[in-house]
Formats: sequence, C-alpha cells, structure tokens
Amino acid sequence: ASSFSLFHAKKEDFVIKDVLNMGVFDIAVTTIFAREVLEGTIIIGQYRTVINKSPDFEDEDKRKEALRAVYQAALYASLVAIVIIIAVAVPLGITAKQLDDNVVTIIEGVSKVVAAIAILQLSTKCPKWLGYYTSKKVADDGLVRGLTTKSIKFNVAWNIWREVAEIGVFLIPFFLGDNALVKIPVSAIIGIAVGGAGGIGVYYASLNMKDKFWLTFFLSFVTGLLSVGLFVGGCHEFEEVWGETKKVWTIKGDFWNHKKLPMAIFKPFGYSSSRTVLQICCFWCWTALLLGVHYYKYQSSQKIFAQREAAKAEAALSTNDEEALSTKEEEATAVESAAEKFGDE
Repeated sequence: ASSFSLFHAKKEDFVIKDVLNMGVFDIAVTTIFAREVLEGTIIIGQYRTVINKSPDFEDEDKRKEALRAVYQAALYASLVAIVIIIAVAVPLGITAKQLDDNVVTIIEGVSKVVAAIAILQLSTKCPKWLGYYTSKKVADDGLVRGLTTKSIKFNVAWNIWREVAEIGVFLIPFFLGDNALVKIPVSAIIGIAVGGAGGIGVYYASLNMKDKFWLTFFLSFVTGLLSVGLFVGGCHEFEEVWGETKKVWTIKGDFWNHKKLPMAIFKPFGYSSSRTVLQICCFWCWTALLLGVHYYKYQSSQKIFAQREAAKAEAALSTNDEEALSTKEEEATAVESAAEKFGDE
C-alpha cells in the first residue's frame, strides 16, 4: 500500500509539473487563443444575425450567398494570418534556444501580463455582446442597411484576419520562451475548443435567452477573475528573478498547495497558498482597475440607452403630432366641403 501511495504521489507530481506548471500546457497561451477565437466566432455570429435581419437580403438566394461569403472570407483570412504567424515564429523559436533561465522567466511574466490585459478587455466585451453594454457605434435597432456581398467579404476578412494576427502578436513572448514547440500547440487546441464553444454558446444565448443577466455576470466574473490571476502571476515571475518581496502569509499542507491538485485548478484564477507583498498589491490594484473599467462602461451605456429612449419618445411624439395635425386638416377640409355643398343647395 505504501509503495502504491508513493507511486501515485510521484505520478501526480509529474503530471502537475508537466501539465500545469508550464510543461506542455500554458494557461496564458490558452486564454489568448480562447479570447481571440471567442471574438472571431462572435463576429461571424453577428454577421449571420445582420444578414438574416437585413432588408438587403430578403431574397433567399442572396441570403445564402452572403452567408457563404462570410465563411469563405473567415477561412481565407485565417489561413493568411496563420502563414504570417508561422513565418515569424520559426526564427524567434530558433533564437530562443540561446536565452538563459532568468530571461525565460521574465518573458513568461510579460506573456502573462499581456494575457491579463487581453482577458480584461474580454471581460468588458461580454456584457456588450449580450446587450448590457453598448456604444454610439451600435445602431438602435441592430440592423445594418446598404450591405453588399462584396462589403461583407471585406469586413469579415479584415476582422477575422485581425483577430488571428493578434494571436501572433500576443504569442511573441511565448515564441522566445522555453519548450514553445510543445507548449503552444497543446495550449492552442484547448483554447480554440474553449473559445469556439463559448462563442457558439454566446451566439445562441443572444438569440434565444430572454433574461441574459446571470449569463453575462458569470462570463464577466470568470474572465475578470482569470485576468486578475494572470496579472498577479506575471508580476510574481518578475520578483522571482529580481528578488521576492516579504511573504505576508503561507497556508501549510499539501491540500492547499497551489502546485498540486485540487487547488492547482484554481491557480490560474489567482489562488496561491502563499502571498507576497507584491502579489497582494497587484491583486487589489488590478481588481480595482477591472471594476473601474466595468463601472465606466456601465455608466456610459446607461447614458446612451437613456439618450436613445429620449430620441424614440421624441420621435413618437412628433409622429403623433403630425398625425393629429393631419386629422385636423382632414376634418377642416370635410367641414369646408360640407359648407360649400350646403351653400350650393
């Protein structure tokens, strides 16, 4: 029994070390792929919605052609962006073999901070996609008019190329990191699966769910927590190289160890069995920034919603006034006609 326990412990430590601690899996890489794939999937979903609702594509054949153009443009743009990323990644990966451990640790810290910024943006975009935040760029009725298949191809291709190219930009620190050829593909597959599933889920939820508040809250909360965890982890990488600040507290016991199951699952979301002064400061500063950005987006959206409601009310009042004036003119005309007819008699 003791030999089995020893074997089990060693096997568990090996798996955690290789999978969770930057061996073949990197949570920052996964979040970058998940974010961009999620956004790309939602962009495609938004164009599907626009085409299905737009008066420019009431003809079924034109609508099918436009939908097909969306998928083709997304595919070709993705392929072009991937080729460019590979062309950049190969020389960077070769150069990375000459880097020492401290440089690799700093690069990993930079990559986590970059991913934290990307996920913070994603946290504020989820409410916008589900209708709780808005901007002046979004039309009141959500419809787009004057669309052509050519314009759809260009816009979809540009947006999808941009999303995929952003992956390449965010991955530059990882290309210079350790074990990139193994780490990036595995993390990318997981991120693509998570992002694709999330994008499809958000798309169908936006079409079918009447009350999206809790879905919006859940997505914003989880992505926000992940952003905080990545930022804290990235800054901790820096202090591991340049010297750790004072440890404020440490939770003892293997169960609470952030490098072992089950608590290792919560490490990407900011959990740690010990905290330094820098980690605590980073946690609360980034949390305050996250909440501040959400508050600003919420207040701005409420003002825009109020302006739209006021504009609709004014338009409705104007329409009612015009109808009332038209009715009065018709009544006056009818009275004059009756008077003239009576006079003639």
